[in-house]
This record gives sequence, C-alpha cells and structure tokens, in this order.
Amino acid sequence: MNGFRRVLALSGVLAVLAAGGCGKSAGGTADTGLDLTGAVTVDEGLRAQLPQSVRDRGAIRLLTDASYAPMEFFGVDGRTVIGFSPDLATALGRVLGIRVELVVGDFATSLEEMNKGTYDGVFSSMTDSAEREKKADFVDYFSAGVSILVQSGNPAHISKLTDLCGQPVAAEAGTFQEDMFLRAQKTCGDRPMAIESTKTNADALLRLRTGRAVGVLQDFPMASYLVKNSKTSMYFQFASTEQYEPGLFGIAVSKKNTGLRDALCGALNRLIKTGTYGELIKRWDLGDGAVTEATINAWD
Repeated sequence: MNGFRRVLALSGVLAVLAAGGCGKSAGGTADTGLDLTGAVTVDEGLRAQLPQSVRDRGAIRLLTDASYAPMEFFGVDGRTVIGFSPDLATALGRVLGIRVELVVGDFATSLEEMNKGTYDGVFSSMTDSAEREKKADFVDYFSAGVSILVQSGNPAHISKLTDLCGQPVAAEAGTFQEDMFLRAQKTCGDRPMAIESTKTNADALLRLRTGRAVGVLQDFPMASYLVKNSKTSMYFQFASTEQYEPGLFGIAVSKKNTGLRDALCGALNRLIKTGTYGELIKRWDLGDGAVTEATINAWD
C-alpha cells in the first residue's frame, strides 16, 4: 500500500504500533495552579529510579518548542508556556516529587542537544519514529494522525497529498511533517512541491495564512484546534477528513538514561490509572488522541 495513502482510524494506532510497556513502581514548568483531582501523590519507588544527578538538581529539564497549540504554546503574556504538555509535565513532577521544567528550544536540533547533556529530554509533540529511535528512547503518551491544513475557502482546491505537487508548501524543519513532504515528493514526477522548511510551526502557519504556501501538514488534534478556535478559524480549514500515517508522540530521553525513561513511563501510567491523564485530555479537548497505557519505543 502506498504509505502516503495509508489512512487508519486513530483508535487502531496502538494495534498497529507494537510498543513495549514500561516497568511499574517498586513500592513543569513551575506549578501552573492546575487543579488535579486524581490521586496525584509522590511515588517514592519511581522517584528512586531517577538519576542521582537529576535528584541533586531538583528538576528534570525537558526541551520544548512552544509553537504547537494546544499541546505546547505561549500564553497571552508571550512568555508562559501553556497547553497539554506543560500540564502533563506538572502532573508527572508531582508523581516523581520533583520539578519538571519545560525549556523553550530549537526542535530541529533538540535530540542532539539532549544527547550532549544540555537537557534531560525532549517534550514537544515529537512523533516516535524508527529513525528517531536510533538517537533516543521514547515514552509514548499520545496518538495522532496527520491532516492537510489549507487556507479558509481552499483556494487551491487541495483534497489529497498529490494535489500539493507543483505547489508551495511549508513545514517546521526536523519534523515528521517535513519528512512526509520529502517522501511524498517522490510521487510528484516533474511537478515537485516547493517545500520551505521553517524554524517553527508558527512560521509554517504564517506562510499558509499569507498565501505563501497552499498547504501545511499538521497532526489532527493541532489542526482541529486551529480550525475550531475563534482566533484562527477564519484563516484555516481541513483539506479533507483524511488522516495520514497515524503514530505516537513520545517524550524523548537519552538511550543512556534508562532510569529517567522508566521513571517517566511509570509516572505516566500512574496518571492514566488515577484518571488525571484523562482530566488533562478532556481539558484540552484531545479525546481522540488518548492512550490507555504509557509505552516505550513504538518501533523497537
């Protein structure tokens, strides 16, 4: 089957990707004031799995690119990172008894910076892929397929990926969406896409909004947010109802840092079990992407 026409129900993602589970306990950014009604208490067994260097520092530092609403984006003050990811980071920190800090950085070089030790991991709606698993381990926490987003009114009459051949498109550098464009390019023959790689997702959306691109690829929950939000709905719409290449988002952690990886996975499963994860999913209207279990490395 042509990979670019592979459209699967998101509910089937976990059956398609055979991710491995994480071990159970042996026994956010600065707190946003989030009201967590689930049984969020410190799990000392999971806390003990954290690297000593992290415990000594008193914080887990995770890089994020705050340009992907409603997952991680800047609030009205232009400085505070809000969204599902920082809320989940806060909740993870409460289970582990440690601060989880989201530090804004460059998505394209995030895995390299993590492996240099600049950050403990990456928490930025990063799709867990076979290629990325060569560089990092992933704690998978969310499922999503990719949709085509176009200008309101769809002036270029885009309905499928091949309609983008011969057209200008944009994607954030280093993303799964950029890779999808590059792979889809092979089907365009003598009418190649003019692919512009941008620094952030917000930059790609600006190209679309101003007509410098006719389409961008967005994970469905993010595209849905833009189409429904009163501040952006006049600019964007779906090209069609199709979703391509469903996959899992993961928190990336160095392959040498298995203690942190397993602690995060255990904490996430604790949040799923207590219902706190579900509360956050509901808060940000992300029900279609919820997972029932935290897993490690979908492609391992």
